[in-house]
Amino acid sequence: MQQHWYTGPLASFDTETTGVDVESDRIVSAALVVQLAPGAPVQTSAWLADPGVPIPDGARAVHGITDEHVRAHGRPARSVVAEVTRALAAQALAGRPVVVMNAPYDLTLLDRELRRHHGLTLAEALGPAGLLVLDPRVLDKHVDRYRKGRRTLTDLCAHYGVELTGAHDAVADATAALALTRTIGARYPAALGGLTAAELHLRQAVWHAAQARGLQSWFDRSGTPERVDLSWPLRPARCGCGRRLEPAHGCEAAA
Repeated sequence: MQQHWYTGPLASFDTETTGVDVESDRIVSAALVVQLAPGAPVQTSAWLADPGVPIPDGARAVHGITDEHVRAHGRPARSVVAEVTRALAAQALAGRPVVVMNAPYDLTLLDRELRRHHGLTLAEALGPAGLLVLDPRVLDKHVDRYRKGRRTLTDLCAHYGVELTGAHDAVADATAALALTRTIGARYPAALGGLTAAELHLRQAVWHAAQARGLQSWFDRSGTPERVDLSWPLRPARCGCGRRLEPAHGCEAAA
């Protein structure tokens, strides 16, 4: 009997941070959970980092982590970033799909932290295997495109009947996102079940780009100046002039 990706082993990754700017904000906590099958026990790894910068009031109001707490109980960000990346690299090497809700946020922020502390990109640190990413936000938008309403993790869990206790805790969010992704796959087997995780990874990049173009068109029609990045699951780095860092770019600000 064929095993679908949503009934097999999955991992899930989440972070809590100092803010929402992937270029300048820092990781405060992170979690990786692994589940070998639906209903099986969840194996959890969690990290608390001292980001080396003050945690703004707005971020603290969301996840409840204070400067005093990370100074007393956190570890240097450089060490945490390295350990988190090694844990993800182990998932890549095992060929185990990793659930990341709104992947371009968490993975891009991790990439920038790696560059900041270790002079490496996430792709370089993960090695040739690379991550197979499952993003429940992209999957949900693909299978239920015209549904009204917000699609945060809390909203999606409520819609699909998935328990989320203690939202904005990295372990709780990663655990809920994993269960949510299994649920989406099981609910839409015709649209998603026939694909392997590797095929689904490639499809999601296309789906996300289409979804982002739709959102950009809405912003343009409404006169909103915000720009939407089409990249998934990782936003490309940009140099000092704001352009993407590419080999042929040659901007002095990139040096």
